[in-house]
Amino acid sequence: MAKKYLQVPELILGFDTETTGLSVLSERAISYGFCAYRFGVPLWSSHYFVVPDCPISAGAQRVHGLTLEDLERKRGSELVYSVEAGLTQAIKILRDFHSRGAYVVGSNVGRFDLEMLRRSSVSVLGTALDDEYFDVSMLRIIDVVEHDLAIEPSRGDRPRRGLEYLCHHYGVTPGGHDALEDARAAVEVFMEQVIHNNAGQTSLSLVTDGDEYLAKLEIT
Repeated sequence: MAKKYLQVPELILGFDTETTGLSVLSERAISYGFCAYRFGVPLWSSHYFVVPDCPISAGAQRVHGLTLEDLERKRGSELVYSVEAGLTQAIKILRDFHSRGAYVVGSNVGRFDLEMLRRSSVSVLGTALDDEYFDVSMLRIIDVVEHDLAIEPSRGDRPRRGLEYLCHHYGVTPGGHDALEDARAAVEVFMEQVIHNNAGQTSLSLVTDGDEYLAKLEIT
């Protein structure tokens, strides 16, 4: 049972992926989006693409609008990795932020994005992400969908809980099925949820020495 948050953690890492399809068993991420916030202030972000080792389903293409040809054309103008390199970079980012106490925020992030990462890591990297280098089960996860169920349990009042619906409900600009923008949208939805839980009074301190803190993260 998800709890209602009354405060925003000091360090948040928004995380989202766009994928070749909806099955965590066999599909791959084709883009990763990360955005870090400290005390509610944007601090850092990373967005990169991956050329998958499997086809992109027609259904997935209709959602994010990306084909294999589109991904290949991004080489030279965007960060485009192999499946292995993309997984390795995602694991490094998650590990580094987790070690600094960050909470990972997203929409269905535990059941979908992180589970796909784990299963892809098993098949591509040969690691289940449960060792001393990085244990995905130890991540501090805030799922904005589960958090919204804690806020309003009635499925009759809110039959839909997807990120786009939550964005409209909380007055956040939707991400438009772009990995970085959806990661940003999930964090902003969470912060609005916290404000709602505090009867409209924000619990954020918007003072931060972002440049100094970012330098200590050493994220590349």
